[in-house]
Amino acid sequence: MGKESIWKVRGGRLDTTPFLIVGILNATPDSFYDGGAYLDIAKAMKRVDQIIEEGGDVIDIGGESTRPYSKRVSVEEEKERVLPVIKAAMEKYPEAIISIDTYKAQVAREALELGVKIVNDVSAWEFDPELLEVIVEYKPGYVLMHSKGRPENMQDGPFYKNVIEEIKAFFEKKLNILVKQGVPEENIVLDPGIGFGKLLEHNLTILANIEKFFVFDRPIFMGLSNKSMWEKLLGLEVGKRQMATQVATALMAEKGVYIHRVHEVKETRHTLTIVKALTCQ
Repeated sequence: MGKESIWKVRGGRLDTTPFLIVGILNATPDSFYDGGAYLDIAKAMKRVDQIIEEGGDVIDIGGESTRPYSKRVSVEEEKERVLPVIKAAMEKYPEAIISIDTYKAQVAREALELGVKIVNDVSAWEFDPELLEVIVEYKPGYVLMHSKGRPENMQDGPFYKNVIEEIKAFFEKKLNILVKQGVPEENIVLDPGIGFGKLLEHNLTILANIEKFFVFDRPIFMGLSNKSMWEKLLGLEVGKRQMATQVATALMAEKGVYIHRVHEVKETRHTLTIVKALTCQ
């Protein structure tokens, strides 16, 4: 199993064992799975209610799709999509743990001022270097994710000599920068970035060797929910990948992955409860 389980977030600490479920709320028109479903504030709040009621531990709110070949949006447009949802969610559920899924410094800063406790950054501050300053200043929980390229080009023939070793080197470099800048290691979790600049064989290699990343003694944050790798592996279209997601989630949990970012919260809680019952005897 994974070695470290504590994740310090802004204003508190989360014990990620035996599992932590991060429910996805995409306030976007073009996300691959549920684009357009939660653009309206009322619909977005129904999704917040659903995540809470189904046992989600964290609500991850994003206002820009980072699927392959997606288009970038302005800072102002992203703020218009996410900040009202964050405000409404915090008013209704003041104790909720909310994450902002963004790589933009200004979006992250304003979300943190509203009470958000986690920044989920697909870019490792490569797209907006000022985001590092925000992380250093506010010291939120931080998802350090590996990606190769930008969403608009990351699937144009990504190449690795050794995908595991390259991601490990990336994590080591970025962790050293964060710690030297004053961000405590316990604030950071590691996401290998399934589907972000990776072909099917890279994704499968990462999942099969996920324990190689335990060397950093930080919890692994896994985002494989309904992704296109299941179409490439099994021929499953969007909307038919739930079972594949649950099987893979169970296998990751059994290996020691504690944090799971998912669309189907209730089903994932059932899956992880079964894993806990069968492995914690």
